[in-house]
Amino acid sequence: MKKLFIGILILLFFLMGCNAEDEYEAPVYKGQDLTIGVIGEKPDVREKNVHFQSVSLDELESANNRISDNFDTIFIMKENLEQAAENKYAKVYKELKLPIFFIESKKAYVPFINDDLTYNEVPDIDDQMYITGIISKGEDTFKIWGFGLYNDTENDTNIKSVYSSVFETIESAGL
Repeated sequence: MKKLFIGILILLFFLMGCNAEDEYEAPVYKGQDLTIGVIGEKPDVREKNVHFQSVSLDELESANNRISDNFDTIFIMKENLEQAAENKYAKVYKELKLPIFFIESKKAYVPFINDDLTYNEVPDIDDQMYITGIISKGEDTFKIWGFGLYNDTENDTNIKSVYSSVFETIESAGL
């Protein structure tokens, strides 16, 4: 019985050690306050200096200048990606002077800037990022960012860390 108990303890210790290898806790973003427009459900983040405000795709389309004045960036969450890839929004992404981050897009940024492709027509990208960002730099030219999860492991720690990295990028790029 004692050997079984010791064996279970060793196994639990080993499993806990393996789990720790799949987590990385990035430093919490402590820079300037950010106001982020979110299309979809607001993400759960560690930062207190990041504020989320709901915005719709229709508002994004109709109020391009106001959106740029009121937000530091736009997040489009997973549940809205298919609608956000409708061809009428490609022009918006090309004209918007803010970065746009697509959360959990299995197609990266491709269906969002091509007005002749739907989300479902674009094949999944094998080396996907958890968050893909773009900002228009002129006619059909974009700066692109990709943020993956540590060891491609989806857990609370890694997800919150990737958001912290995005916030750092927004601030350091002067966006």
